[in-house]
Amino acid sequence: MSMLRSVCQLRVGVATPKPCLHPSIFLFSLSLSHNTHTLTSFPRTFRFHPLSLPLSPFVLFMPPKATASYGTGASGAAEGDRPREILVQHLLVKEDDQKLLLYLQQKISSGEDLSDLAVEYSLCPSKEEGGMLGWVRKGQMVPEFEEAAFTAPLNQVVRCKTKFGWHLLQVLSEREESILQDIQPDELHMKIQDPSFLDEAQLIDVREPDEVAKASLPGFTVLPLRQFGSWGPEITTKFDPQKDTYVMCHHGMRSLQVAKWLQSQGFRKVYNLSGGIHAYAVQVDPSVPTY
Repeated sequence: MSMLRSVCQLRVGVATPKPCLHPSIFLFSLSLSHNTHTLTSFPRTFRFHPLSLPLSPFVLFMPPKATASYGTGASGAAEGDRPREILVQHLLVKEDDQKLLLYLQQKISSGEDLSDLAVEYSLCPSKEEGGMLGWVRKGQMVPEFEEAAFTAPLNQVVRCKTKFGWHLLQVLSEREESILQDIQPDELHMKIQDPSFLDEAQLIDVREPDEVAKASLPGFTVLPLRQFGSWGPEITTKFDPQKDTYVMCHHGMRSLQVAKWLQSQGFRKVYNLSGGIHAYAVQVDPSVPTY
């Protein structure tokens, strides 16, 4: 299990109603409150993963299977230095199992699908997901794997060697890297003064109803974190992933968790209110009650 964690160090993951069979490269857990509770189970039909192209076995949408070719990865199609994320699947074999490696390369060249081969032959725990690693960005993987992945032409299976063995990997899609950052209370206050901002932006308050009754800001839709199971699966039908999205809670911690999850769901620009509504009340608007 520690092997897979090393391939990609940032882990946002998949929450399931039963123990996950592999340490998803993206492991993510949502706290239910600002103290001790952790969200550990969800409706059977929902898992955390980017909506547009998912990282996990239980998908909301899967890209059409592309016909793969085999290559070495040396002639990559990287787009300069523009930050981007790539959707990757792979399989892993032992370093000394050259016979199996050659056999798999031949199967791919004859039209076999990498994900099917991963299920049958891969040593990586991601085999349970057809070798799917999900959306990754630079700095998350061991150097050899990252170099091969970010220079690989789309849909072409390439080979690389790491300390774990030989990998056959395939980049299924790519996109511009999403944005997740804090916004200071004074910045948000200035934006709220512009009527067009409330029309164009998406504002989400993840506090509980009793908290909202004590203090609130205009324009925010209340999505209590404790009720995640009811609104999480429908998030992309209620909100547009392409629009700027601002998330708020009491002190900025719960909202940061949700902001990270929204980013994993394909939301392109997500902003977390630093310090939450408490900081907003103390720093810029004393008319907002503190509690």
